[in-house]
Amino acid sequence: MGLVSYGMLVSLDGYIADVDGNLRLPVPEADLHRHFNARQREVDLSVYGRRMWQIMSYWGEPDPSRDGVGEEFAREWMLTPKVVFSQTLGSVPEGVSLVPTDAVTAMRRLKAETAGVIEVSGASLAASLGAAGLIDEYRLYTQPVVLGGGTPFFADGYLPELRLLGAETLPGDVVLTRYAPRP
Repeated sequence: MGLVSYGMLVSLDGYIADVDGNLRLPVPEADLHRHFNARQREVDLSVYGRRMWQIMSYWGEPDPSRDGVGEEFAREWMLTPKVVFSQTLGSVPEGVSLVPTDAVTAMRRLKAETAGVIEVSGASLAASLGAAGLIDEYRLYTQPVVLGGGTPFFADGYLPELRLLGAETLPGDVVLTRYAPRP
């Protein structure tokens, strides 16, 4: 059975995007990006909501301005199987699975069928999966930035009870805190 993890960069005040839905957090510099490259190698399945899919699909496109660390991430990301949960997307690229209905039922099946790490991206998707008891670990990558409002890491109305698994300081003054749901 897979371990489902929801992790995102987050501001000190708890937001993953600004009030307009734009990602305004600093782009990870090379040392921090290497951490995310290593994390991507650990992921056996990437799961996205529509908005995060549209942001992350950048890594599937060539970009001559990417440095070597970015290219490494793109290669790892392309090798990772992907599922997109969306009722509004009409299609996704070949090799990516689109699930238009019942994310909770589909995720239960994916969790049972996947032996390794399943990484979830997207606050709304994570809230629905967390409310169904399907998130095993929350990974908050807190950056020393204040956005003052926007899209919260924990979607409005989702208030899980958590216990600390660990914390570590990463490059760029980013602090990774890991939590699990309380039994």
